Amino acid sequence: GSPVQIPNYKESFMDNHTIKMVFKEYIHPLDTKVIQKMIDIEGVDKYVKKLDTIAYIRLFIYAQLKKSENLAVISQSVSRKKTVQRLVGIDSISKSQLSRKNRQIPHEIPEAILRHLIQKVQYTLGPVKAGKALLQLHLIDSSTISMCLSGYEWADFRETKAGIKMHTSIRLCNDTLSLDKMILTPARPADETQLDELIVYQLDVLHVFDRGYFNFAKFDAYSEKGIKFATRIKANTVVHVVEELLVDPSSPITRHAMVTIGNMKHPLQLIETTDSNGKPIRIVCNDAKRSAQEISDIYRNRWKIELFFKWIKQHLVITTLYGKSENAVYNQVYLAMITFCLIILMKNKIGFKGTLLEMLRWIKDGYDQSMATFILKVRKEPERESSGRRRWDNERIFAETLAQYETGDVLHLDDLTYDPFV
Repeated sequence: GSPVQIPNYKESFMDNHTIKMVFKEYIHPLDTKVIQKMIDIEGVDKYVKKLDTIAYIRLFIYAQLKKSENLAVISQSVSRKKTVQRLVGIDSISKSQLSRKNRQIPHEIPEAILRHLIQKVQYTLGPVKAGKALLQLHLIDSSTISMCLSGYEWADFRETKAGIKMHTSIRLCNDTLSLDKMILTPARPADETQLDELIVYQLDVLHVFDRGYFNFAKFDAYSEKGIKFATRIKANTVVHVVEELLVDPSSPITRHAMVTIGNMKHPLQLIETTDSNGKPIRIVCNDAKRSAQEISDIYRNRWKIELFFKWIKQHLVITTLYGKSENAVYNQVYLAMITFCLIILMKNKIGFKGTLLEMLRWIKDGYDQSMATFILKVRKEPERESSGRRRWDNERIFAETLAQYETGDVLHLDDLTYDPFV
């Protein structure tokens, strides 16, 4: 799971990467043999003469890296750039051909590729070290991509709105964030309908989610199976006190009790505290071994998944859509997340110590370079003042974001311009 160790950088690593191109090395984790088997089973490329599915995947990953705003721009990049032609394997493609391919490819193919890459990322980052298992959290939430109803009737959820939801689980372990699962659905179904799919059935994991996933029957079932969770309770939730517990008067915890809620059978810890603006928060947790302060601190980590949504919406192409069909929309989002996972793998492969956003920019600008040239540039010593300034800015913006999130103001998450993945 650790970055590649290089005993003699110039002699061994440079020789190995002299003729390798950055983009090809970047997409190397994609298992083309497995992908081709899926394509053959689906019969997607049966009568295709030009843009086969492998070329399509490569081209739309390139489009994500370059943040191409529409199909016309993607088409032009192929016709005008020899390097793109060599990387993708085609010398020209029309906008209509791209649109047709985007509609035709079953979204189950990029979805399966994403699941495979998530496994690779988790294996690469390494298992939880002994003694650190209690720090492994799974943050669960959804984010909506809004669309105009007139073009996306299949995804309607309001009178004049359409949209899809990204139901997502993020793994947080020792301050390292990685994608665990993503399920795409039309926006209308309630969040709780996808909760079972996002739960990880491991005893050393604590799931943290918000009130959109409130379901007494599910909570009882998870408690019965030993699946741990922490969540906020709604204002109208009926609470039955089993026992009031002592609270340290010097702590921010105002109440600690053992309770049952609603019609649940299993007892929960109830912790009452306040957010940064003094607004009361009520949290329940079915892990009896955790202290009240620990549960309070753990729940405050939940806002980090909002930073993930902000990152992908700002730095990848998922809010500007390339097509209107369900396949086209889902394919685009899954390919964006494939791009995201490949960035993490590339960052780890070359041992890059900067942020994920910096890695994205390096790949975007140097996709057509040799790996030898690329690595020399990436590993060049950064300017001293930029590192210190960036660290200070990130800490300040993290604090501001947390304060805004706790007050329910999350619209800013689509607009901020910083990188939380360090």
